[in-house]
Amino acid sequence: MELIELIRYRRALKRKNYSTHTVKSYLNILDQFIRWLTVPLSDVTRKDIGAYVDHLLRKRRTPKTITCYLQTIRLFFDYLVNEEGRSMVNPVTRISLRLPKPLPRHLKDDQVRRFFDSITDLRDRAMFMLMLRCGLRVQEVAELTIDAVEYGRRQIFVFHGKGAKDRVVYMSEDARSALLAYLAKRSSKARGLFLVQKGPMRGKPLSVRGIQKRIEYYARKNSLNVSCHRLRHTMATQLLNADANLATIQDLLGHGQITTTQRYCRVANLKVQRDYYKAMEVVLQRMQAQQEDDDEGESMEFHGDAENELS
Repeated sequence: MELIELIRYRRALKRKNYSTHTVKSYLNILDQFIRWLTVPLSDVTRKDIGAYVDHLLRKRRTPKTITCYLQTIRLFFDYLVNEEGRSMVNPVTRISLRLPKPLPRHLKDDQVRRFFDSITDLRDRAMFMLMLRCGLRVQEVAELTIDAVEYGRRQIFVFHGKGAKDRVVYMSEDARSALLAYLAKRSSKARGLFLVQKGPMRGKPLSVRGIQKRIEYYARKNSLNVSCHRLRHTMATQLLNADANLATIQDLLGHGQITTTQRYCRVANLKVQRDYYKAMEVVLQRMQAQQEDDDEGESMEFHGDAENELS
């Protein structure tokens, strides 16, 4: 029975335009949960959910991972109640695990230079330059096609990004040059933008894992703690330090909530430093002006008293 429900749920997710990666992840989580259960889905209680959380903790899953599991399970039970018409109560009513809120980690300017100076492969350079300058996610880079790039206007159309959202991002001149250099060398007529260059998969679109392996290679080569997502964090931090508007950065990154983008305010120390000194300069100028007014008032009062005494 549960297998049939999962098949129907997969169809429902696809109808709602969830990405293939998300559907696969959801079903994997639900399959693990159902295999662990000793009762039918309709009999699951909050106590069972608590026991499952304990099970995940014993397996040393992080709070973030457990929260992701619980959110997925809650959505599945919502589907069973609202779309399948099951007469049951969703046992995942509240997710109360305390999650750490680590700051986004970004590369310093000298680290960015070291990283790109070591990349001689034109494909790899173009891929990682798009992450750094356009803020693209690794999944978005893997799914880019030739016709998604408009070179004259230096725009890239990102179709079905995270949350199945479309958006437009813009290329800096160095990102555009890196991409054109790669395309000048590439001979394939394949629709995918970044392709496997060697082995039996040659000419096929490079996978997410394939891209991650390339950046891991350069990270080891340069002894740098760098990842695809860290390049994206670096782009956001650099823009904020250059006084870009927070709403603009949100739009470029494809964040659904401005609170996600606001996390970068905590790491953009250069902007904080500039804002502090700029504001403090205004404060000190006001205090100095007030002090001068007070001194002038006291001086006038003193001269007035002296004149009265002489008369």
